[in-house]
Amino acid sequence: MADKISMPSSGGGLVRYFEETKSKITIPPLIIIIAIVIVILVELYFYKFA
Repeated sequence: MADKISMPSSGGGLVRYFEETKSKITIPPLIIIIAIVIVILVELYFYKFA
């Protein structure tokens, strides 16, 4: 008879992290989008007038 292969009893290989910490510095996504748009506009300005 073939040997049985059994999964570990601790979740079958799934990894769960319970020690997830929150960052003390949080930046809203809207600020990131505005900063990217400003950088793009500055780059276009220097490309056109340089």
